[in-house]
Amino acid sequence: MTRVALIAAFPGELRPLVRHWPHSKRNGVQFWAQRNEEEEWIAACAGAGQDAATRAFAALEDGGPIDLVISLGWAGALRADVAAGSAHNVAGVIDARTGERFLCDAGAGELWLVTSPVVADEMEKRRLANTYHAALVDMEGAAVARLASMREIPFYCIKGVSDSVRARLPDLNRFLRHDGGFRLAAFLLFVMVRPWYWPALVQMGENSRKAAQNIAQSLFEFFDERGHISKPNGYPNLKP
Repeated sequence: MTRVALIAAFPGELRPLVRHWPHSKRNGVQFWAQRNEEEEWIAACAGAGQDAATRAFAALEDGGPIDLVISLGWAGALRADVAAGSAHNVAGVIDARTGERFLCDAGAGELWLVTSPVVADEMEKRRLANTYHAALVDMEGAAVARLASMREIPFYCIKGVSDSVRARLPDLNRFLRHDGGFRLAAFLLFVMVRPWYWPALVQMGENSRKAAQNIAQSLFEFFDERGHISKPNGYPNLKP
């Protein structure tokens, strides 16, 4: 049986794909799974950051060997021509902490992703774009790529754009817990009395919803084109 692992940070990134799949939670990691006679699709998320992605990967491996792994989720745009709400098959991932570069499986995409240890604001996005010539930034992709490389497992990455290169958002880093979780209640209290952030946050919410749908659609189309894997049970019909 082919076992395909899907790793994201937060449930919202996976929702259009896994909303009909059985769900469970163990040791702070959330899981969704579907299988047929030939394939098992299992998704996991444990929060933001490379440590959380590593925990999710390890939890998936506890269930058996992984034959293929995909890093999914939201990313920030580093270029003006990368549209908010769009989804992209990534060519490779750069770890901003170490400078390591990891190629995705051949023919995966054209845009490069850089993984940052923090949520990148507008100034940091400009720095990352100039330093690494990448088009997207996230917080998890490099950890998944590194673990896949160490195990010689095929690695793919599909990222949806939640915020444009010029998005002016509050500092989200102050609301991230050490385990990668997000302090939602504290964040809502913070923005409640700062209405100047509301339009950008509403736009980010809409971008994120659209990006999650496009990630799911891109995932299905990506594998359908290559003929490696069938459409999993419960997969929503997102085509127009």
